[in-house]
Amino acid sequence: MQQQEEAAPGPRARRLAIAAATVTVVLWASAFVSIRSAGEDYGPGALALGRLLSGTVALAAICLIRREGWPPRAAWPGIAASGVLWFGLYMIALNWGEQQVDAGTAALVVNVGPLLMALLGGWLLKEGFPPRLMAGMAISFAGTVVVGLSMSGEGRSSLLGVLLCLFAAMMYAAGVVSQKPALRHATALQATTFGCAIGAVACLPFAGQLVSQAADASLGSTLNMVYLGVFPTALAFTTWAYALARTSAGKMGATTYAVPALVVLMSWVALREVPAVVTLAGGLVCLAGVAVSRRGPRRRTEPSDGVQTDGVQTDGAQAGGPSAAEPVRAGKEPVP
Repeated sequence: MQQQEEAAPGPRARRLAIAAATVTVVLWASAFVSIRSAGEDYGPGALALGRLLSGTVALAAICLIRREGWPPRAAWPGIAASGVLWFGLYMIALNWGEQQVDAGTAALVVNVGPLLMALLGGWLLKEGFPPRLMAGMAISFAGTVVVGLSMSGEGRSSLLGVLLCLFAAMMYAAGVVSQKPALRHATALQATTFGCAIGAVACLPFAGQLVSQAADASLGSTLNMVYLGVFPTALAFTTWAYALARTSAGKMGATTYAVPALVVLMSWVALREVPAVVTLAGGLVCLAGVAVSRRGPRRRTEPSDGVQTDGVQTDGAQAGGPSAAEPVRAGKEPVP
């Protein structure tokens, strides 16, 4: 399908985007726990490849049922970049990092990603660098330092885990910023399906490791790997793309602020692990910095400009359009 997925004005479109983002947040939170479990039997690369292959199969089946065609040529650069950076490198780095630190700590560090999205958006999408963004970056960096120092006392491997999660956050942000332009031309399902397939191709060097480890892995680890592919990847990445096509990258990044809290709760229930108090404190500082960077003064404007008096965009906020960029510069992304 060559049809672009754009936001339709009105409450129903916003409710659907919010519902899609909520599904993504819950499933991505569960992914941190499943990665931790599957990582007992699978290496980082093998787990990423198995997850992406499972996701690609599920997404391909949906595409056949819906008779989705190939994405337009204009969408391929963004799909390819997000496939390699987000689906490929991000998943390998996150899997490796979670073998060194607990799921809650990994989620806290990776959630610096929304701040990095704002930085990349300001540079690549010309959204600017407001003072609050710079202040938030400084606060989040300080929180990351606290997390790193708190984990360094547990050995070099834990510090390595924090650094790997930071790298994963960078790949996550770069992948989202790359995917955003592609959604001007391709549907959410197309962008997710072909991005997942490209990520799987990038992870093919781990095919031998996947086969050998699958032979010795427990059923629980293998089921967790398949779950990661079908739900946090195939379903959650599609709902993410659906919502991203209808709002800004910065706003979508803000929706992931709830992920660490959900991960800590899920990992406590399923894995009996909770980050140390100092680690949690550092993570909260990270999130505080992200919150500061995304909060701006509310500015009253005339309804004739297509903006409500409370500063929330109500029309003309198509994916990547000029009217969607203005609220980002003012620190007020359109509500999904």
